[in-house]
Formats: sequence, structure tokens, C-alpha cells
Amino acid sequence: MQPDPLAPFRWLADAHSPLDSIFCVSFCRGLTPAEVLRRFGADAPLPERMRFAELLGRVGEFVEQTQGGDGGGYVGVVQLGDWSVAVEPWGWRGALTEVATVLSAAAESVTVSRHDYAEDDFVHAVDGAVVTAFGLGMPGMRHGSAPDRLNAAMAQVGLDPRGETRRSEHRIAAAFALAAQVTGVSFTPDVLEMPLFVGDLRGPAA
Repeated sequence: MQPDPLAPFRWLADAHSPLDSIFCVSFCRGLTPAEVLRRFGADAPLPERMRFAELLGRVGEFVEQTQGGDGGGYVGVVQLGDWSVAVEPWGWRGALTEVATVLSAAAESVTVSRHDYAEDDFVHAVDGAVVTAFGLGMPGMRHGSAPDRLNAAMAQVGLDPRGETRRSEHRIAAAFALAAQVTGVSFTPDVLEMPLFVGDLRGPAA
């Protein structure tokens, strides 16, 4: 029996996931957490380090004040080898083209965002340009400088590069499995147990 390639990532689609139904995770190669926060536009002179539960508390207060229309207001970053991983609870900034290009300038970034009330996205950018990007509900409609570069990897994880996934319960796990193939980094629950460098995003986008 073949192992399930999505098994390590199914927790991200679970209704009881600590990240809930709106979040964004960006993997940035060759950048320190401090540089990632700067490129996100974090409005703080130095990053603050905290546990994920404390980050969620701050995000919850901001979302309550703003009714969620301005994202989560904070981003937490942890370093895993050559990659810094940025987590935005209740956010989506990393999936914006104007932010992905900044994150990937002279570097590389891969972003997966989940938004159960809007669109889920995958964005791969290198050297300041989007290479392959698509909404997880329509993986057949890709854009970027090389929209077909990840086709084989997409097919392996169940994201049909020729068709639709729609609101498949597997789409989020598949997107993180694809991100792991590109980056070599598996976003597993233990990542959220590590202390995070946290930046304030309540100002204007980068």
C-alpha cells in the first residue's frame, strides 16, 4: 500500500486546526526572520519573540477590533534550515503579488493561503517575479513566468494541472505537500511549538 503523501498536512484542513479557516504561510529561502519581517512591512524596530498561543491572542484582539477585514495584523516567523517560515493567522498578505515579489527579491518564496470565505492560493516566486501561481479551486488556471513548471509535482499531490479541484477537502493538504516538494520543508504541527519572531503588520502593506 502506497503511503498517503498528504497525511502530514491534513491537520491544516481540520476544523479544529489551531490556524482555523483563514491563514497564510510563506516559505522564504535565504532570508533571516528579521529580513522576512522587514519585507512584510512589519512596523517595529526589532522583531519580538513569542509563543504561537500569544501570537493568536494578539491576532484575536486585532480581528475583534477590525471585524477581520484587515487581516490578522501580525506575522510570526521561524527559521528552518535555509528557509524562514512566516505564519499569518487570519491573514493573506504573503499571497498578494506585490508582497510575494518583495519576499522573493534575490531569493525565493512559496506561499500557501487558506481563506474559507474567499480564495485559497498558491504562489511560487523567484528573484522578484512570480513563477507559478494559481487558486487552489482552479489549478488549471495558472499564471506567472513559468506556469507549467510545477505540473508534474501538482499531479503527484492531487492538484490536477488540467482541471479543477473546487472546494475539495484535500486542496489545502495538497498545496502544503506541493510546497514541501518545492522547499524541502514540511509544515507540521511542531513548527507552531517553536518560538516565533513576531512583527506588527497593522500599518500599510509593503
